[in-house]
Amino acid sequence: MREIGCSEEELLSFFSRCKERDTSYDRILSSMCTRPHPVAARVHALFMEANLGDPGLFAGTATLERLLIQRIGELLHHSGAGGYATSGGTESNIQALRIAKKLKPVTCPNVIVPESAHFSFDKACDILSLEMRTIPLDAGFRMDVESLDSRIDQNTIAVVGVAGSTEYGMVDPIEEISAIARDQGLYCHVDAAFGGLVLPFMNRTIPFDFSIPGVDSISVDPHKMGMSTIPTGCLLTRDPSHLSLLNIPTPYLTVKQESTLMGTRSGGAVAGALAVLEYLGEAGMRAVVSGCMRNTERLIDGMETYGFPPVVRPDVNVAAFAYPKVPSGWHVSWTRKGHLRIVCMPHVHRSMIESFLQEVGDSCA
Repeated sequence: MREIGCSEEELLSFFSRCKERDTSYDRILSSMCTRPHPVAARVHALFMEANLGDPGLFAGTATLERLLIQRIGELLHHSGAGGYATSGGTESNIQALRIAKKLKPVTCPNVIVPESAHFSFDKACDILSLEMRTIPLDAGFRMDVESLDSRIDQNTIAVVGVAGSTEYGMVDPIEEISAIARDQGLYCHVDAAFGGLVLPFMNRTIPFDFSIPGVDSISVDPHKMGMSTIPTGCLLTRDPSHLSLLNIPTPYLTVKQESTLMGTRSGGAVAGALAVLEYLGEAGMRAVVSGCMRNTERLIDGMETYGFPPVVRPDVNVAAFAYPKVPSGWHVSWTRKGHLRIVCMPHVHRSMIESFLQEVGDSCA
């Protein structure tokens, strides 16, 4: 640390140079995050000093958090859901498995996840000392439910389904998964970190939420398709009292116990997330999702024209292809099976898709 501080001009010049080294979203086709909506950025700035870890000091911001959970709960067919704003899907998934472990204390607990589960479950199981059992995927890259019963035993505490898988954009058969979990007396968590703010706004209905009786909790990330500032995730529980299982004493704060994983929590990001939902409304969100899905279809049609059909027809705006190379300058990613993966987020406009397809065509010529 320097002895005497530098000037604001020098400081901003340094930070600007660092910012210039970041990749522009104009060439990013792999991210599940996107540019925040301008409304989110403006509202975030109003609440940037608010700490939801001490909600009694920031009562107005705490009200906004409750409203955010209520709004998302309504979208997921349970306006009375419990929950709180997390730092993202990883924290939400960890907390869901903490609840499951509290509900069924056994000596050697295990959880069952699909092969497509996000790597946050590896972290969760490591932290919580859980055995993670994976279920293979069927031909449609969804959990093969036929294999589920054989992996359940007396030490199984939870079953996880994915709604909008990170690599292939697929929704597991949540109705069947949750029915099996319910019959076996097991906790059922749905990781809808990505799909949670896509599926409610689509023209076709894909069941995944609290409308299904056996679903106990859901993770949703507003900082993905909700276009809020980072970090903003949400964990919602069917039974609000389940969160109390995670309570620990916080004697020197304005609340005397907390169930959250993080201590200090950003009020700005939470306010920004709510602002986007309130500003756009359901009609605005449907328009955003519709645009992303149309761009996904255009990408798929274009790649098929060049002889590269999608590995699977996705449920949401993520597409994967058996394509061996990528035109220079584009930032994409690859699945564990080696497939090219592209996410058509709100910043991925039609012009980006057309430019990418043009360069793919040129490379195939």
